[in-house]
Amino acid sequence: MACTHHLCQGQDFKTGARFPGVFVIDRRAGADKPDWAPYIALKRCRIIESGPRGARFFITWLGVLKARSLTLQDQHLFDLINPAVEAAGFELVRVKLTGGNTKVLQIMAERSDKTMTAKDCASLSRVLSPVLEEADPIDSSYNLEVSSPGIDRPLVRAKDFEDWQGWPAKLELNRLVEGRKRFSGIVAGIDDGKVAFDIEGEDETALFPMEWIVSAKLVLTDELVAESLKAAKTNMQEQEHHDGDQS
Repeated sequence: MACTHHLCQGQDFKTGARFPGVFVIDRRAGADKPDWAPYIALKRCRIIESGPRGARFFITWLGVLKARSLTLQDQHLFDLINPAVEAAGFELVRVKLTGGNTKVLQIMAERSDKTMTAKDCASLSRVLSPVLEEADPIDSSYNLEVSSPGIDRPLVRAKDFEDWQGWPAKLELNRLVEGRKRFSGIVAGIDDGKVAFDIEGEDETALFPMEWIVSAKLVLTDELVAESLKAAKTNMQEQEHHDGDQS
């Protein structure tokens, strides 16, 4: 599952209804409690810290978000934070601003080995918070959500389609192609700037311009889960080795 780190600025947590996975608990429920009131708990989560000016930091695990094309504002936000993301040792996968009265700035990132732990999410969130605070690019209150792409990850960049060649995926286009917008098949990389895709049941490889693709994501299979677990295990072993060298 993807790890997510929220920064909720100036929000009332009495009900928690606006935040995925958040629910109010009774004080006697025995869950971990933060040092601020009201007490809340999050599904499969742990409190990290309290933030400045009423901001709340916490970790939770959510489903993978649907991919889409960048809006002009999304692109501006991407360009704003990408240098800080790269300087922190991560790759920025996607930036997406959603919501009405309470906006959510969703930032999806990963390490070069395609891993992203809860600790990484929290670390990157703390890196980005002052960048966003100084630039103030959003004209209303918002929640900052930093997450990994997850196992059945969205494919957003040309690099994603190159890195995940040979894996099953689903695409949705913004126009009809041979009478339909949705396709299942195998990712075949990038060809002349277009996404190459072996459509299920077709003999020839289709080429789709990137701007036609509304969403694309890997299909969750046993093989994909095994590959992701293998990468996570390797990352954990390398981190333990690194921590051991520093101690």
